[in-house]
Amino acid sequence: MFMKRKNKKQLIITQLDYIRANRKAAREEEILAHGKQIIFRSNRHKSKKKYDRKQLKKNIIATDDVFS
Repeated sequence: MFMKRKNKKQLIITQLDYIRANRKAAREEEILAHGKQIIFRSNRHKSKKKYDRKQLKKNIIATDDVFS
């Protein structure tokens, strides 16, 4: 009697898998080149002494919501 062969499942590589693999490879290359991962900050440090109308307005609105 002959035995039936089991069908092997083929791996399907999705676009998300491709992007993740490229990101991982780029990160590893960066670590090899610089000895550590480079972190880019999207926002700069603001001085606490500098006048900031937006932040003051946010704080006023937040405190008004608590009392009402």
